[in-house]
Amino acid sequence: MSLHHTTFCFICCHLTSGEKEGDELRRNSDVMEILRKTRFPLIRGAGDVKSPETILEHDRIIWLGDLNYRISLSYCSAKALVEMHNWKQLLEKDQLRIERRCGRVFQGWKEGRIYFPPTYKYSFNSDRYSGDCAHSKEKRRTPAWCDRILWHGNGLIQLSYVRGESRFSDHRPVYSIFMAEVETIRQRRRNMGYFSSRVEVEELLPYSYCYGDIKFY
Repeated sequence: MSLHHTTFCFICCHLTSGEKEGDELRRNSDVMEILRKTRFPLIRGAGDVKSPETILEHDRIIWLGDLNYRISLSYCSAKALVEMHNWKQLLEKDQLRIERRCGRVFQGWKEGRIYFPPTYKYSFNSDRYSGDCAHSKEKRRTPAWCDRILWHGNGLIQLSYVRGESRFSDHRPVYSIFMAEVETIRQRRRNMGYFSSRVEVEELLPYSYCYGDIKFY
């Protein structure tokens, strides 16, 4: 999507799932393949400006999806931290955060702070893990923040990062509100030069008359 002279790219994906040691490497590979192989058709716009051909050539990028990175803890340890609402300690063991910190994936990407329980396998409108209802000997997957929102590029500010509820899934979907800056380029008539500026909100609203515009006869 292009807004004035700023390009946006929105990525929705479902990465490899799994619970075995080393599965995060497969998910890292998925991310690299998406970034490397995705190509967009070349379009020329006003002023003969070419559109981005790859994801990372866009000015603002938002990645939404089921990323399936787990928490590197046993089920019992993760469950205890969830019951204490100790999100900070849980995030220290979050595979995605570990992989990003080591520079193996999503370098240069940002994510908002998480202040809610992991999003996988929870009962509706409750912090109770649905695996507690299963047979005691059944292997349980560690809860995780599977549904994630990350962004790349300057001019994006995340205003909220909220966990939702779904009656149709044991995932806990997340949603976010962003503020984005866009650039405009206006042509000067005299020297044909260009300059960029921020878009004022009034420019995007329909004109309305005020008292000073009304003439009385």
